[in-house]
Amino acid sequence: MGLKTVKKVKKASGKKEVKIVNIVVSASLNHDVPLEKMAATLSNTEYNPETFPGLVFRMKLNEGKETTALIFSSGKIVCTGAENLDQVHESLKKIIKSLEKMNVKIKEVPEPHIQNIVASGSIGMDLNLNTLAMKLDNTEYEPEQFPGLVYKLPGTNATFLLFSNGKIVCTGTKSNAAVHEAVDKLIVNLQKVK
Repeated sequence: MGLKTVKKVKKASGKKEVKIVNIVVSASLNHDVPLEKMAATLSNTEYNPETFPGLVFRMKLNEGKETTALIFSSGKIVCTGAENLDQVHESLKKIIKSLEKMNVKIKEVPEPHIQNIVASGSIGMDLNLNTLAMKLDNTEYEPEQFPGLVYKLPGTNATFLLFSNGKIVCTGTKSNAAVHEAVDKLIVNLQKVK
């Protein structure tokens, strides 16, 4: 069930390169968490219950990658920053290990549920964003405000940021396969309106 982080495919229009840059997951420890004790014990946390009910826990992973978890007293967790499921699991294990040092026993590593994947890359073609804004449905483009065009891909949950140099950012998918399927559909739709 691991997510590959890079996939390159030759297309008639150019080279597609897409890399997963952030996976947002939720999980539940099925155990209450003493947030005040965690904040007092660990140096890499932020906890201010007057402004936000969750504790922010920043973790350094083995590969030099960093992830951030929001931990709530109910044991619910939202983790961001991982690029693959191995990093997600490593983050969850670090949270459990930190809790065990405070005598909070978590029986098993929780199952993460992917909420969103953010991918970035290139589709290997220059884009005329003015033309795309006029010819494609589901777009938002205000070049005075932001240089990218927002395109909600019909029939999917994917939303793209498109730039004139062919760079893209994709959000809204929940699997590696869905990212690449959405990018392939995007390329087909763009080729239709060229």
